[in-house]
Amino acid sequence: MKILMVSAEVVPFAKTGGLADAVSALAIVLNKLGHDVRIVMPRYYKIDRSKLTPLEGPMGVPAGYVEAWTEVYTTIMPGTKNLPVYFIDHEQCFGRDGIYGTPTDTDFQDNPYRFSVLCHGAFQLCRKLDWYPDIVHAHDWSAALAPVLLKFVERYNGFDKTASVFTIHNLGYQGVYGKHNYPATGLDWNFFYAAGFEDWDRINFLKAGLTSANMLTTVSPTYAREIQTPMAGFRMDALLRHRSGDLVGILNGVDTEIWNPSKDKYLAENYSVGKLAGKAKDKAALQERMGLEVNPDIPLFGVVTRLADQKGVAEMFAPTYGSMYRICTEMKVQVVVLGAGEKWCEDELRTLESKLPNFKAYIGYDESLSHQIEAGCDFFLMPSRYEPCGLNQMYSLLYGTLPIVHRTGGLADTVENYNEATGDGTGFMFDELTPQSVFDTVGWAVYAWYNKPEHIKAMQKRAMKKDFSWESSAEKYLEVYKAALSRI
Repeated sequence: MKILMVSAEVVPFAKTGGLADAVSALAIVLNKLGHDVRIVMPRYYKIDRSKLTPLEGPMGVPAGYVEAWTEVYTTIMPGTKNLPVYFIDHEQCFGRDGIYGTPTDTDFQDNPYRFSVLCHGAFQLCRKLDWYPDIVHAHDWSAALAPVLLKFVERYNGFDKTASVFTIHNLGYQGVYGKHNYPATGLDWNFFYAAGFEDWDRINFLKAGLTSANMLTTVSPTYAREIQTPMAGFRMDALLRHRSGDLVGILNGVDTEIWNPSKDKYLAENYSVGKLAGKAKDKAALQERMGLEVNPDIPLFGVVTRLADQKGVAEMFAPTYGSMYRICTEMKVQVVVLGAGEKWCEDELRTLESKLPNFKAYIGYDESLSHQIEAGCDFFLMPSRYEPCGLNQMYSLLYGTLPIVHRTGGLADTVENYNEATGDGTGFMFDELTPQSVFDTVGWAVYAWYNKPEHIKAMQKRAMKKDFSWESSAEKYLEVYKAALSRI
């Protein structure tokens, strides 16, 4: 198949979250399976033009009121021989720091125009290359205009045999803007309602993508069911129920070249399911790095997270009612946290660290420390309010670090709850997110650590044998592509 991926972010060029990892990983695997995959994304200010190859001649893009003139650069995706990535270069739109905004200006007000240039540019690029894909695969709200354009405009301009797939990586981000931004899409007002833009007299890019794409996917089977309910549907649940026959949940994979304890370059000692002794050395190295007592007998809990409400940080860290202070004072444990985000939470982590000798926090992000936490900890705490897929719990399982999770989304699809009677399972789960449920479930894990060590060891080995490779996910996407083509 010929597949065009349209995304605002792609690793290793630009990233704010798991979307960037998922797009590049899926594209690479599909490429290895023999498909003609190409990626188009913006050329942001930080992407060095001198390391890219320009395509000859400018490219006109019909977004907004007048045609925008852009340049196009290209390179080959690292780790592949023939997977091209194309960068649309337009200084007004993308010649600035930040993808969607900056720390001070969290949402650029011209985002409707910026990402309209990306999506219109994707089709213009195909014409420029004289390459017409079977599938246009758009990712999240910033690429949602692509399936709209295919259905209402481009279908009659050379793309009559092309189908669209739209992937929801996080339904909470929808691209909702004032109605006055609609002309930025370059579409006639006749399509405002038909394409699904209208959202309480505003425009909603994600809603238009959900309405217009031939097939919809999201990043785990459980999340696909959850987003069809009022509780997790972010006002899109009725539309998603209407399109349930076209919606498929496919679990994201993991890059096992990078996340693999047997060859992880950041670890003090590599280990595998057959040689677990190295994990104890990684625990000691982590305890030493973080200034904790080096003691193999104390259970070590890790947290690597954005300090945001979605991640359950209030239930863990909030002053007066968060569970972490009680966990560290009422249980014989150690805790290591790596994260950055909301200021109140960063401040509270510093306060907890000053009060608790068994609690250590690193404010910010450190790639080596994130790997060392996954390897060196015994348990990984991930009480997300909702989690479309989640990657850290899969990293934890592969590293033999047992996750403690809220039963939601991808967490429910990847972690098997501990059975105290048989020792089965790969982690510990709770059903309702509250400070007390976090405290109780950590307590349950601590009980198993001290009283059922044979269960803990068996769970670690069971977890490390899990297959979270992208190959199985890619095969499911190919089935979705075939279904999309049947819907043209």
